[in-house]
Amino acid sequence: MTLLLGSWTIGLILALLALGVFISFRIFSFADLTADGSLTLGAAVAAALIARGYNPWLATSLAVVAGSLAGGLSGLLQTRFQINGLLSGILVATALYSVNLHVMGRSNVPLLDARTVNSDLQGVVQKVSGKVESVQLLGSSVRVSDLVNLGAILLLVCLTAWLLHLFFKTSLGTAMRATGDNPRMIRALGVDVGRMITLGLMMSNGLVALSGAMLAQYQGFADVQMGIGMVVLGLASVILGQALVGRGGIGLSICGAIMGSLLFRLMIALALRAGLDPNDLKLITAVFVLLALVLPRAFQLRVKPAPAGRL
Repeated sequence: MTLLLGSWTIGLILALLALGVFISFRIFSFADLTADGSLTLGAAVAAALIARGYNPWLATSLAVVAGSLAGGLSGLLQTRFQINGLLSGILVATALYSVNLHVMGRSNVPLLDARTVNSDLQGVVQKVSGKVESVQLLGSSVRVSDLVNLGAILLLVCLTAWLLHLFFKTSLGTAMRATGDNPRMIRALGVDVGRMITLGLMMSNGLVALSGAMLAQYQGFADVQMGIGMVVLGLASVILGQALVGRGGIGLSICGAIMGSLLFRLMIALALRAGLDPNDLKLITAVFVLLALVLPRAFQLRVKPAPAGRL
């Protein structure tokens, strides 16, 4: 049960990453590699400020702002300087590696005894319910702290998904979606395409940085290497989510990204539990993404009715 709760918690934290990747990959139709750097940036800013005694809620908010600025820089490189979207993301992510080292002052910042968002929430629960260390859940003993972490991140992800759904129903959100679908048409209507892309990348990387800040506080440390390959996890979650829910409205697609993140993390946990060598984790990740891409198309081809023969 502890393994399951931990997998769900990390899966929900990475669902924020998936929602950020969803904006760049599904709305604007390209994978923004800035996410690899902005996730670490969010973790670095939050951890560095918390380690210096700042309020964890303020530190987390500033981490989101830092990630948004990184996304804005990537958007400016793409729209104002006409640099390819993938290349601009690589440039910003590469630069952020040094920035993250300067922010943290070293390659790793521990948060084991520091005050975090998680510890604040656990303190509130203890005041209400008393000093209860564990409870029985489905016949297993579960720590209250694990349940608090799961409930808090679930609430945050649900709130974020709801706000995203509302935003994409507004005129600004609709213009952003139209920019990804047909930039020539939306430009003819007088909308600044560059501004829409930059704003979208700021939102995307802000969510990715929030994921990094929450991940660092949950794991108890921030590391300069923790963002490497994270954009692949986000893409895998979005692709798995689309395979689960199919092509529907924006709300269903957002829910699919969250479901994909949970399923993907659960598959990783089960693979590790079955004895998978941790050195093969990237390989199994690539295999899961490949299966998510191939199986839905293969299934559609299989169920497609055969053409009628000639008389």
